[in-house]
Amino acid sequence: MTPAPIVLFVYNRLPHTLRTLEALRRNPLARDSELTIFSDGPKRESAAPQVAELRAALRNVQGFKRVSLVEREKNMGLANSIVTGVTEMVNRHGRVIVLEDDMVTSPHFLAYMNGALDLYADDENVISVAAYIFPVRRTLPDSFFLKGADCWGWATWLRGWSHYEPDGRKLLAQLESRRLMRAFDMDGSYPYTRMLRDQIAGKNDSWAVRWYAAAFLKDKLTLYPGVSMLKNIGNDGDGTHSTKTDVFDVELALKPAALMRLAAAENQEARRAVRDYFHRTRNTLPALFRRAWRKLRKR
Repeated sequence: MTPAPIVLFVYNRLPHTLRTLEALRRNPLARDSELTIFSDGPKRESAAPQVAELRAALRNVQGFKRVSLVEREKNMGLANSIVTGVTEMVNRHGRVIVLEDDMVTSPHFLAYMNGALDLYADDENVISVAAYIFPVRRTLPDSFFLKGADCWGWATWLRGWSHYEPDGRKLLAQLESRRLMRAFDMDGSYPYTRMLRDQIAGKNDSWAVRWYAAAFLKDKLTLYPGVSMLKNIGNDGDGTHSTKTDVFDVELALKPAALMRLAAAENQEARRAVRDYFHRTRNTLPALFRRAWRKLRKR
């Protein structure tokens, strides 16, 4: 197995980035993996010292087969940075593993991601592989499919990323004409449609909701682990797009996921588990994203 290239998107959070890299290095496959780090430019002059400090630290990263640092001169913003970087890398390599600067991984993360990329490389029904699963209250299979796509630690192939649609209006029109809004909202448990409308209105810049919508409308599947291979450490209130909460906290997988080829169908039990999680936290999650947006606008 030749490991897929890893891309890491960073901005100015040195402590988070170092924790992300340290966890990733604990993966046995790290030493055989190529890592490309996309460093976004400062939003304003006052942010330049933090960006420069982070870049200086990243020039000495070790523990991987090869490390490349791409330093953007101007600020692209998270959405443009990710879409541009993923497109560039997947066009060059055919597959890619994607992380951001606040994602701590299990030591089994790379084995799971690469194993799944190999296992489903030729399955047109499968659009991506996800590393994170919400802290649901049910025991889930070692791996399973959900319809759509995800954004916290994920991987895809060129054939999968080719379905990404940047035009939110086009996606919303299809959801409305096919009357799929409730299903898109995980059976009414989470306001993804509203998030997409807000993206269209310029109230957010979410590439992830467009990635999810594009996959959902094409009836594509994403493979998930039964126990999370990743936890997001960015919900400590420090990030540009985050606010403080523990509702996403998970225990990382302590053993490898048993990967086997599954029938290309959504796991309805897992879907109900995620839906119940959203219902349980429904009064918290939308408010978190609204506060995060207000924080961003204020900055």
